Amino acid sequence: MAAKRALAGSMSNGEPARQLTAMTADPTPPAADPMPLPPPQPDFDACCGNGCDPCIFDLHDLAMDDYRRALRAWRERHPEAPLP
Repeated sequence: MAAKRALAGSMSNGEPARQLTAMTADPTPPAADPMPLPPPQPDFDACCGNGCDPCIFDLHDLAMDDYRRALRAWRERHPEAPLP
């Protein structure tokens, strides 16, 4: 919900004050709680193909699960934020 505030009256030099409108609800998420970013996808050439356990792609899948959980929690904290 956005609230508006207007200033009226006159300035110290006798000129009428311009009407100022300030929005108290900012649709931009606060910088202290930025939207999570997905982890970088590993390069296909980075996999050695030896069947490592865990493989770099398994680790990326786990990181994506963490990212999705973090993004879901962030959206609950910032329902007003536009979807990426």
